[in-house]
Amino acid sequence: MKNAIGLRLEDKNPWERRVALTPDDVRELVKKGIAVHVEKFVRRTFADAEYAAVKASLAEDVRDCGIVLGIKEMPRGYFRPGGAYMMFSHTIKGQPHNMPMLQELVDKGCTLLDYETVTDDAGRRLIFFGRFAGLAGMIDTFWTLGARLEALGRSSVFSAIAPAHTYADLDAAKAAVRELGRRIAAEGVPPALAPAVFGFTGYGHVSQGAQEIFDLVPCVEVAPEALAAFIAANGDLTDKLVKVVYKEAVLVAPKDPARAFDLKHYYANGGAYESIFAPHLERLTVIVNGIYWDARYPRLATREQLAALFAGPVPPKLIAIGDISCDVDGALASTVRDTNPGNPTYVCDPATCAAPSGFDGPGIAVMAVGNLPCELPRESSRAFSTALTPYIPALVEVDLAGDFGAVELPEQIRRSVILWRGRFTPRYENMRAFVREARDR
Repeated sequence: MKNAIGLRLEDKNPWERRVALTPDDVRELVKKGIAVHVEKFVRRTFADAEYAAVKASLAEDVRDCGIVLGIKEMPRGYFRPGGAYMMFSHTIKGQPHNMPMLQELVDKGCTLLDYETVTDDAGRRLIFFGRFAGLAGMIDTFWTLGARLEALGRSSVFSAIAPAHTYADLDAAKAAVRELGRRIAAEGVPPALAPAVFGFTGYGHVSQGAQEIFDLVPCVEVAPEALAAFIAANGDLTDKLVKVVYKEAVLVAPKDPARAFDLKHYYANGGAYESIFAPHLERLTVIVNGIYWDARYPRLATREQLAALFAGPVPPKLIAIGDISCDVDGALASTVRDTNPGNPTYVCDPATCAAPSGFDGPGIAVMAVGNLPCELPRESSRAFSTALTPYIPALVEVDLAGDFGAVELPEQIRRSVILWRGRFTPRYENMRAFVREARDR
């Protein structure tokens, strides 16, 4: 089935129901003469019958297809020699837990494409779930705040919000958030929270999605540099929430005091910068983290800074963190592990590193669901499929046995090829070291 597309089932966890291609888009591909084979899967958000109705072929196994599409990482042992696979591989940062998978793909001479690296000429991602991570993440963050306050013996209007996956669809979830907004305006937040300040890190698709939900409730936006004065003057503000958006220029500063902040320089030289976020930790009620981070960049909040925040005799203002980016031991040291929709939260005690699941215990309530878009599976899959479908004809026609330098691919897709027949492509030669280091451990 050289020129067929295989749509794999998702088995990384029981919550994953998303698809790379929806039945509507498969219909259009089939009309163009492209064969699409779909692995039978009872949990998928679109039923097998919906694919059969658009002339896709249902199969027990699609590994013989020319290229296999998935969402999450595929398990070791799944790959056939010389196969081609497209997924979110979560390998480009050298993530240790996925190095064995990457090693197997190398050993078996496979081709690996990663949605995360399908970009335009300016480096902007073209196929992503980020907005839906933000949408679901903000809903879950409101719920986390309400549940943590309850555990602390403090009732609030936030208790009316449920996790995103419990709503019938995004419209129903947004209706619930609008009702929360009505109650905030009418009943207010607990006076002890006033003003309730939500700090958003980042301004990309993830943060935009989170702010889209947040903006459904009454709120006022304050610049980071004006926050301290605003809090001092608005201690009785209960009928609105406060939004503060943090961009890199107010999160980090050059270590060299003679150098002015420069965004391009920061991206290229993250080690030359240090976090200046610590003073804001004591002013925020909730942190909604949606910023990109990897080991080249400074942490926004270290364990020592968070421990100092909680060391005083008076409990700090910070109650909850919605870590939508979910980089374990990353930008926020309170993210000690990721979670899933069935067990989404823990309370991190920065002083001891203890992080029991649930909402009880000393520290900060952390929501760190690693696959938030799966909580809105149909809407997120439709948007993803719409972005991916235009590239499918080229993927079907590509000569997977040819030389990578000569093969014809849209440049956006060429940038996504991490491995070509088991060898790292020039753009990803640095990843060879990740595999070697993992093997030598």
